[in-house]
Amino acid sequence: MTMTGKPAMTEKERSERIEAMIRVDQAGEFGATRIYAGQLAVMGDRAPGAGEIAAMATQEADHLGRFSALMAERGVRPTALQPFWDVAGFALGAATALIGPEAAMACTAAIEEEIDRHYSHQLDELGDEDAELGAMIREFRDDEREHRATALAAGAERAPGYPLLSGAIRLGCRAAIALSKRV
Repeated sequence: MTMTGKPAMTEKERSERIEAMIRVDQAGEFGATRIYAGQLAVMGDRAPGAGEIAAMATQEADHLGRFSALMAERGVRPTALQPFWDVAGFALGAATALIGPEAAMACTAAIEEEIDRHYSHQLDELGDEDAELGAMIREFRDDEREHRATALAAGAERAPGYPLLSGAIRLGCRAAIALSKRV
């Protein structure tokens, strides 16, 4: 028993928990690259906010590369939902960009709010257990917080129907996280 009254985790349970963290985080970074690809496909490089989106996309591609390398190094399987996230991410990005630059930024703000919460929860859960993974998550969480601040400064809250749009995207993000841990 642990101090919280819960039974101590077996080594297998610890390993499965860490693998689920890596799997869901890699899937999330993949989804982010697809969202930004969809937005940039609609916006091009001249629309308001396109430069900021391109810069965030580059950072997300780095995050994805690093999580993908960690998956390969540790033998973690990717989510079976990756083909779905490929299409869904691109469609979400394109749809929000079609609404307008503020809606594209609202998408980023909503997702990054959930990812900040998700990464913070993972860091609490990890504690000192996996220093390499913890350092990556902490670094990426800080980047995601910057992305959210950038999106808010660029007018995310001025998007048409912002509360509804943000709430729907945040709900979808939470569902994607839950599914990608397991599937």
